[in-house]
Formats: sequence, structure tokens, C-alpha cells
Amino acid sequence: MSRQFVTEAVMVAIYGQLLTSPAPVEYIVPYTSLLELYEFQDSTEPLMDNPMDDQHVKRKVSELISYFEEPLNQKKIRRALQMPWAKSLPILFDANTSLIIINAVDTAHYGEYFDPIETELVLTAQRESLPILTDQLDWIHRIIEASVPVHVYDIDDFDFALDGPILNNP
Repeated sequence: MSRQFVTEAVMVAIYGQLLTSPAPVEYIVPYTSLLELYEFQDSTEPLMDNPMDDQHVKRKVSELISYFEEPLNQKKIRRALQMPWAKSLPILFDANTSLIIINAVDTAHYGEYFDPIETELVLTAQRESLPILTDQLDWIHRIIEASVPVHVYDIDDFDFALDGPILNNP
């Protein structure tokens, strides 16, 4: 059985270990997070502090964008965009790793605490009963402060999250 996590597309690009998981894993990614990859690709702002790391990450972002733009993957994504909360068929990366794009809808439910993409991630996690995987410690703290009923893992705890209890019932 695959473990599932809600995360941003940029996390998949930045943290290569997410695409080379030792156990079956599936990432649920809001479509707007996927669009954010294009902004990161075109931005002159660094994503990482170290210039060599920044170059590497921007190259990985470009590779991920290219992969999503392949015809079969584009077709899967476009189908998910036809209805709110629709999900794409799995986009496979290897035998253990796949990604599903969800057409999440920001209802501004948590607008005072989170930006629109963070809100979509939270709402997706709630709707799918899945944990969130992120590297943003400040966001984790805001989730806790706002008493949002979701599980959240820091990416540094990815291996632990893979071994943790399965939260959803597919």
C-alpha cells in the first residue's frame, strides 16, 4: 500500500529523496502549486542561499516542469482541471513514486492564517485525510497555533513519516 502525503510541487523538485523513496509513496499536489514551478523557474530571486544549490534546484524545477509537460502527463492534468477537487490519474516517476494533481479550491477558510497555496494544501489534507509534508517550519508553527486539524511532517522527518501510521482509509 502506498503512503500518501499532501505537498507542494517545489518540495518534490528541491528534495530529490522524495522521488527516490524506498517505500511506495504518492504525493497529492494542488494544481496552483504546480503553476508556482513556472514562477520559480522564471524568477531571478534565489530559491536557495548557496548559488550552486540554487542552480541545481532551478535545474530540477525545469526538469519537473518538462516532465509535467509531456503529452500523457498533460492529458492527465487537464482532465483533473475540469471540476473542483478532481484528481488526476497518477503520474509515475518510478516503481515506488507517483504524484497526483488535485484541482483544489481555496475557499479562504484559513485566509487570515495562510496564503492561498497554504490554504489549498490544508484543505486538501483535510479533505483527503492525509498528512502534509513541508520544509517550512514557520508554517508548521502557524498550523499548530491556528489549531488546524491536520497532521504535518517536516521533510527532515520523511523517513519517520513513511514508517508512521497510515491516516487515511482508501
